Amino acid sequence: MDRRLFLQLSSVSAVSLALPELTLTAHSASQSAANGFEWLTDSLRFSYSISKGRLRQHCILPADFKATDMISSGVEVAMQCTGENSPDPGMKSAMGSPGVRLEFLEKHEVPTAKGRQLTIVHEDSRLSLRIESIYEAFQDAPMVRRRTRATNLGSTPVGIDFLSSAMLHGLADPQNFEDQIRIHIPFNSWMAEGHWHTFKPSEMGFVENEKTSWSQASAGSVGTWSSEKYLPMAVVENVALGITWFWQIENNGSWYWEVSNGSESGIRASDVYAYLGGPDDLHASAWKNLQPGKSYETVPVAIGCVKGGFGDAVKALTIYRRKACKRQRRNGDQCPVIFNDYMNSLYGDPTEAKELPLIQAAAAAGCEYYVIDCGWYAPEGWGDTFGAWEPSETRWPHGLKFVLGKIREAGMIPGLWLEAEVAGPRSSLESKPDDWFFVRHGKRVLRGSRYLLDFRNPDVRSYLDQILERVVVDYGIGYIKMDYNVDSLLGTDLHADSPGQGLLEHNRAYLAWIDKVLGRYTDLILENCGSGGGRLDYAQLSQFQIQSVTDQENYLKMPAILTGSSAAILPEQAAMWTYPTADSDADQASFNMVTGMVCRMHQSGSLDQLSKSAFGQVRNGIEQYKKLIRRHIPNAIPFYPLGMPNIADAASPIALGMRAPELSWVAVWRLDGPSRISVPVGQERLRIIYPKDLGINATQEGGQLIVTFPRVRMGCLLAT
Repeated sequence: MDRRLFLQLSSVSAVSLALPELTLTAHSASQSAANGFEWLTDSLRFSYSISKGRLRQHCILPADFKATDMISSGVEVAMQCTGENSPDPGMKSAMGSPGVRLEFLEKHEVPTAKGRQLTIVHEDSRLSLRIESIYEAFQDAPMVRRRTRATNLGSTPVGIDFLSSAMLHGLADPQNFEDQIRIHIPFNSWMAEGHWHTFKPSEMGFVENEKTSWSQASAGSVGTWSSEKYLPMAVVENVALGITWFWQIENNGSWYWEVSNGSESGIRASDVYAYLGGPDDLHASAWKNLQPGKSYETVPVAIGCVKGGFGDAVKALTIYRRKACKRQRRNGDQCPVIFNDYMNSLYGDPTEAKELPLIQAAAAAGCEYYVIDCGWYAPEGWGDTFGAWEPSETRWPHGLKFVLGKIREAGMIPGLWLEAEVAGPRSSLESKPDDWFFVRHGKRVLRGSRYLLDFRNPDVRSYLDQILERVVVDYGIGYIKMDYNVDSLLGTDLHADSPGQGLLEHNRAYLAWIDKVLGRYTDLILENCGSGGGRLDYAQLSQFQIQSVTDQENYLKMPAILTGSSAAILPEQAAMWTYPTADSDADQASFNMVTGMVCRMHQSGSLDQLSKSAFGQVRNGIEQYKKLIRRHIPNAIPFYPLGMPNIADAASPIALGMRAPELSWVAVWRLDGPSRISVPVGQERLRIIYPKDLGINATQEGGQLIVTFPRVRMGCLLAT
């Protein structure tokens, strides 16, 4: 479709407003009471219009995108309160009351430590509500963080069914969106994290009907696994205009987004929007009873728009995560090589006899941390005795401290696994009062043979502070793998307006506790894990230094998981297993190592049982990683020469690249497909840095890198 025609069609505004021509010279908002205002960040332009005292938000665009007629608009805040009329008869969340009738009061802007903050203030006199829309801009970051605060200024409670964290408008022509936009969705599952798929709107159920659709394209999550089915992000690309919108919902619990069309003044749609938010009543049983004098704040959402497509969106997200999301912690960006004894190794059955030879092998390979995973506390198994976190006497005949000492003697820093947020039904915590645990309908929530601890309770936090003091100070632990192998689902209704609100309060209390833990133990590294990538979100990753990406046990599927997940995790936080089994040959060992060398390396496997050739590949891979790659990882941006892989495709090759200011590197994996792989890399000159001794050949012809593998199931890493 012609761009000018699209812009004209998009101008069929719900309130028939005329936005004056936008200027790109003013850095911040200049307001006209009759017409509206705009707000410019370093990279984005936000446009608003005002009619009859009500503010409407227009299309968010790159600051240098020339489109003065793009005035399709919608509500700046979507809000539905209990007992109020909902203009939309379906299940959508774009409109509601009082959201559609909010009156604009004022706006103000203040500088912040990392940029500046715009606050737009609305009111609803009928319900005595004050609504504040808060936008945080970060210097040199091409995204804005957005959240909403509601305050009850009246004398009676107000029920909130849903309240948006952010709205996007003008994504496409309201009746001709099918051929204009593509929605990129990151599906997520246990051992199948980060697999992206691209859909037309109709393929997700959002179908054009010449009026207003009652359906929507949507995704969400319910419970404590924030990324159980989807990663909390998405990308909407307008292929007709060549611009792309994207978002990241920053909550370690329930969330929801939808894309559809809507209208305030009739049945014919006048806008294509995205609603972005955290837990609500319809999707997460998170009804909020806002008491007089109290405020309620939504979870933060980061929003952005770039000229270009998916790869440009990932670049912007990566820059934003570094500048705005990731808390700077000591040891966070040094990318030490971590050995963990779980995967293709001890599988939760550690003993002194098994650990001692592994410790020596890990040290000989060049590992710098050594983590004892689950089971160290349990006489047998590792399932339903969580809570006391005392070492098993049968597993450690000379005591756990003896083995930890051996790790230190080998030149490595010791680490332990914890699942601190749960308690087993056979643990000493079982006798604690109910307010220690998640409760629904008067009964404790029991999931996966675990009770779920409620971090709203200060006694729970105090108890776990004592556990951490013993583990870190008494045991001398420098690394904790903080796992979480269960989903709470709705949450807890004990002392809460609803289960979802109880969960939200718990989530926030847990993050505050983690922040204090890392403030207390400044040398401690915390790994975020939820059976792998079960809670891969930037509420968690703003605190934790490292993310466990997956529990996948088939090394051939790891490149697809790494590639897809790299769009959702910073390279310096993305920990990938490399785990050669006892019978691995050099090809299998090196394939594993290539996967781990691209971002953060999590070494495991039966290192003490490997053949000489396989162990040599492990040691050489770690050496090259430490010497050439890891110092560049905290400045790297991912790119995808062969696009996003399909984890179910066992034949097609996979390639993942990283570009840093002083080095670029590309990993290429041959699965069961042809031996000759052509990878578009432009003018960068690349050479094989690992493995160099297995017959893999690489040449460049124009902008194509040609890699030839002598055998199936091989991988290599190339760098400039």
